[in-house]
Amino acid sequence: MKKTTKFLFLVTVLFFITVATAQSTITGTIVEAGTNLPLPGANVIEKGTTNGVTTDFDGNFTITTESTSGEIVITYIGYNSKTIAFSGDATLGKVEMESNQVGLEEIQIIASVAVDRKTPVAVSTVRKESIQLKLGNQEFPEILKSTPGVFVTRNGGGFGDGEVTMRGFNSENVAVLINGIPVNDMENGRVFWSNWAGLGSVTSSIQSQRGLGAAKIAVPSIGGTINTITESTDSEKGGFVGFDVGNDGYTRYGAKVSTGLQENGIAVTAYADRTVGDATYADGTNFNAVSYFLNISYKLNEQHKFAFNVFGAKQRHGQRQNRSLINDYRKSERGIRYNPDWGFKNGQITNIEDNFYHKPLASLNHYWRINDITTLSTSFYGSTGTGGGGGTAGDEQGKFTNVDYKIGNFGPVNLDRIVDENIARGAEGSNAILRASRNDHVWLGALSVLNTELNDYIDLNVGADYRYYVGEHFQEVTDLLGGQYFLSNDDINNPNRATLVGDKINYHDKGYHQWIGGFAQAEYDKDNFTAFAAVNFNNSRYQREDFFQKLDEDPAQLTDAENFFAVGGKFGASYRFDSMHNVFFNAGYFERVPFLDDVWLNFSNDDFNAGVENQKITSFEIGYGLRSEKLAANVNVYNTIWKNRTLTSDQGTGENLITANINGLEALHQGVEVDFEYRPFDFVTLTGMVSFGDWTWNNNVIDVPFFDIDRNPVLDSEGNVRTTDIFLKGVPVGRSAQTTSALGLQVRISPKTSFTWDYNYYDRYYADFNLESRNSEATLETKPWKVPSYFLSDVILKHDFEFGPFNASIIGRINNLFNEEFINRADDGVDNDAATALVFFGQGRTFSISTKINF
Repeated sequence: MKKTTKFLFLVTVLFFITVATAQSTITGTIVEAGTNLPLPGANVIEKGTTNGVTTDFDGNFTITTESTSGEIVITYIGYNSKTIAFSGDATLGKVEMESNQVGLEEIQIIASVAVDRKTPVAVSTVRKESIQLKLGNQEFPEILKSTPGVFVTRNGGGFGDGEVTMRGFNSENVAVLINGIPVNDMENGRVFWSNWAGLGSVTSSIQSQRGLGAAKIAVPSIGGTINTITESTDSEKGGFVGFDVGNDGYTRYGAKVSTGLQENGIAVTAYADRTVGDATYADGTNFNAVSYFLNISYKLNEQHKFAFNVFGAKQRHGQRQNRSLINDYRKSERGIRYNPDWGFKNGQITNIEDNFYHKPLASLNHYWRINDITTLSTSFYGSTGTGGGGGTAGDEQGKFTNVDYKIGNFGPVNLDRIVDENIARGAEGSNAILRASRNDHVWLGALSVLNTELNDYIDLNVGADYRYYVGEHFQEVTDLLGGQYFLSNDDINNPNRATLVGDKINYHDKGYHQWIGGFAQAEYDKDNFTAFAAVNFNNSRYQREDFFQKLDEDPAQLTDAENFFAVGGKFGASYRFDSMHNVFFNAGYFERVPFLDDVWLNFSNDDFNAGVENQKITSFEIGYGLRSEKLAANVNVYNTIWKNRTLTSDQGTGENLITANINGLEALHQGVEVDFEYRPFDFVTLTGMVSFGDWTWNNNVIDVPFFDIDRNPVLDSEGNVRTTDIFLKGVPVGRSAQTTSALGLQVRISPKTSFTWDYNYYDRYYADFNLESRNSEATLETKPWKVPSYFLSDVILKHDFEFGPFNASIIGRINNLFNEEFINRADDGVDNDAATALVFFGQGRTFSISTKINF
């Protein structure tokens, strides 16, 4: 018995020794080829097993294999996989991963992509893998909702109607770039995300550069920059088909195919999808969109590369355009789904407020390596926009909001009743119709960047930025609602017109904007220290042409050109103490010229705003970064002063118009941002952030004089100059949550299955308000209404599997898991309280399921 026991013990010891000696330890560092930048989160798996690890924040990995010899497979989304044989313990050193997208490196040059721990700006990057995991049927900018300083809402909840504020600045003051091309509207600075409905499916990465950002061109980045890089042409042959479903009839199906890089240097990638839905969540927000993307790359030789891409989305969606009292939602049978902006006509859903648009963006990029130290990257681009938004017109358009014309209790509008009443008017024509406000435009531009190495440590970038824009604006009749015609008397060239569907009404004009800009930036990079200094300038040349308010033979139909010149400059530095710690700072000053809509008031050629001035912004920021094997963290402190925030107060019209240019308003935006990513185990990742802003109006403006259209001071009845006052000092800035936080957990249950949970919290969100309403010192005693704080939870389950010979995946998502009721947009009321505020409620619980088969 003792001999048997000793024998078994010996066998057991030998077994464990054999197992131990059958293992190998492989170490290495995964970096991006060309840039030598680490790739955190790359997957390293022992081939033929489920044994694997991921790289840390510096791209390092250590894997203990189950066998003494074999192969490890390294994968990272957006890069070609790499297989490396091993036999025994091995130190691989730096392992370079090649991008699987032709021309991606060159696009990043034009797009001014910031590099972690090197570029001295506050930056967060969301990569393709996370976008595809989390987006689903959310709005594209919602992928940034767990980013410090960023607040994303869906506004009324219509498809593509999302809005981003950054550090308390609204979308007009947040620069949005796609592959380095600015896409903020050139007349008012706004961004309409519905124009890019399919962007999430073709995005390689999206980078939020808060504050001054890394963009070299002059852009309205008071709050920051959203820098989106689309996919380039895949260097490998293949593609995928995908199908998504979600709440309220959401359906999307699409496909992508790539030829791979051919021997002749040409590669082509194409993608298209179709998205439809009965509603997003709110009633009457049905939608449909067809999105497309095409990229053609051509490598002529080692000196010249060309890339052509075009993408866009032709879409139409119903909107919830008008905010309502909270009590109206309570009265409605539909609760927070209530939408006053739709109805039924002849048994069919009819959108009173909707949006329809098609804005393809095409670009031709040329990358020229002049010599070993000098390159020239140039992008020629163009965009055409056609479409607009729906609404109402007519002397009795109040019927559309009258409760007597509602079906049920605060239900949809009974359009059939309006149709019957218009029919009964007979030859008098319709007095309540549906119309569309159109904005058709052509936008051409060129952006060129010359980069040269002055020595081993200093690079110089110089460039030019040119844009030309023509926007045509008019309203047109879309539905006479039973009437024979609609009488229009707005065109002095054709008065008293009986207009039909498709005819122009109310206004018709064009805006012209020519932009010329230049920039230069020097970058220093030696050892652990980097620094930059940059300057830029731009000149905007505006004209306005009016076809309705001016006779065709009147030379004043086209205004004289007005020029506005602005300059800017910034500098910053970053120092890496070691592999773990780094600090940075940046500071800058820039001016923003008035938008075209600010130059001519009341949409009239006669009402030139002679007193409008450039707005002036100064910004300063310091930051600290920590990178260890398991933890990455950032702390940023910022201070931005927005001076000469211009407000125009208009009273009267035509020859009776008087105007007060309220220059000198000042807002202070300062705050602290903290974010982190922690990996206690290879299969667990924790992320989080806290952002605390202190955004207030900084001063009052007293005794601002009014002027008439001839720029003469306006006198009151006692002979004194008429003035206006604005009292804002200490009043919080509205429209954005000043406190936000997020916590995320991702668990890789197995190499093919993962679970993700995200939690977001919002507080200190003050309602937006009309600055002119605070025209007495007494208004300083009350703050705008503070929206109740709220939290949102999202959960995601992803599973990869094999579908015959193909790799496939399925992703299930639930957004707002606990069906939290919250207000995501509010305008202050007369009593600064919940009872008088006009609001949009956010979406309740929603879901989506995505499947994809790769080939």
